[in-house]
Amino acid sequence: MALTPQQTQKLQTAIEQRRQVLLAEVREDRERVRRDQEDLFGNVPDPGDASVAALIADLDKADLGRDVSELRELETARARLAEGTYGICIDCGRDIGFERLQANPAALRCIKDQTLYETTHGRASGPSL
Repeated sequence: MALTPQQTQKLQTAIEQRRQVLLAEVREDRERVRRDQEDLFGNVPDPGDASVAALIADLDKADLGRDVSELRELETARARLAEGTYGICIDCGRDIGFERLQANPAALRCIKDQTLYETTHGRASGPSL
């Protein structure tokens, strides 16, 4: 069943609200990464402190990367809204359920196709090192 205009409006509002939150977080993350890099390459008292500073910088970069990735997904959702293709599975062309879109407004696939995608494109389980 296609999205109703009310459902579409509700999802569009959710996308815009999350987008605004992410933009603020990206700005904060970027500033934190910059500060951490200054601390890391600045006056670090001992090697132990340097390793902790490096770890914190890496974690901040990971946060920034995650936020930027989610922001890109939301931008794709906004484009799909503008095109009139939002809520349609990119693999099978069927409607993506409203409940799924509420949980993940940037969803590109229906549950069935997303499960298949994760099964065939997911990384192998186990240690990554």
